[in-house]
Amino acid sequence: MFKYLPPLNDHNLPYPDTIHPIVVHFVIAMVLFAFLCDIIGHFTRNTRLYEVSWWNMLIATVSIFVAIIFGQFEAGLAQPYEVVQPVLHLHTLIGWSLSAIIAAITGWRYVIRSTTPDKLPVPYLGLVLVLVAIVGIQVYLGDKLVWVYGLHTVPVVEAIKKGVLQ
Repeated sequence: MFKYLPPLNDHNLPYPDTIHPIVVHFVIAMVLFAFLCDIIGHFTRNTRLYEVSWWNMLIATVSIFVAIIFGQFEAGLAQPYEVVQPVLHLHTLIGWSLSAIIAAITGWRYVIRSTTPDKLPVPYLGLVLVLVAIVGIQVYLGDKLVWVYGLHTVPVVEAIKKGVLQ
């Protein structure tokens, strides 16, 4: 069966480069832009920005699950060495939690959009601010996995294959 799978490249992936960061940066941008639209819309009373925010959150909700699928797959192929594992586990836990949080906020946003489309409650804005903070923590952890621990970088993959990192 394994002979039908593509061979792993020098990044230890069956495709040219990591896909998880591409998709997850899309989610990050959509969540941050939705929050920005909500804040500007709230203070300027421009309700058209609420519609922009709604669609950004809806697409972010779908996209985060795609990001998680690729993240889980690529984390499994990364062969994380011992010092990386706590950061990777926390990043994974927060990622799955964010999927539920974003889905719940989007659900609440749908109810708001259906009942009072021209006004956002302040508690909603506060919760989305908390979401932005959690996204910031997640970005920090993801950056640490790549830029500090070098997951899926050629030198680290080679070191793991040679048994230098365990």
